[in-house]
Amino acid sequence: MIRKAKMSDVYEIKSLINSYASEGCMLPRSLDSLYTTIRDFMVFEENGHIIGCCGVHPDWEDLGEVVSFAVARGRTRQGIGTELLDACVKDAKEVGMNQLFVLTSSPLFFEKKGFVQIKREDLPWKIWADCVNCSKYPDCDSASLIKEI
Repeated sequence: MIRKAKMSDVYEIKSLINSYASEGCMLPRSLDSLYTTIRDFMVFEENGHIIGCCGVHPDWEDLGEVVSFAVARGRTRQGIGTELLDACVKDAKEVGMNQLFVLTSSPLFFEKKGFVQIKREDLPWKIWADCVNCSKYPDCDSASLIKEI
């Protein structure tokens, strides 16, 4: 079941995200950052456990960023990621976003969902605030993609 994240989900969301972050696949998240941005997140819950999560963070005017997109190992390629992304796109539209971008090490998934690759330099400078906290900065190997919604 897809639903908005709750405060009680934070520990499981953190564990899921940071399992990928430990491999350099995404930025790690602290408890503080998750508690303060919990309204950005949707989760996929099954049998009382968080199997996947995805957030949309407003960044600029009508632009949002898909953040902390993760599905539990062993549960990928089952449609969970698609359902999460679809729910986040719907939520982003409801608050007035017209574009979503993502910085990702998995561009093919997002391209299949209608995102197109762009140069990172084409995004507002505001997005670089998170980049400077990344262990790969300034030698980022993530792809930048954007989608009109």
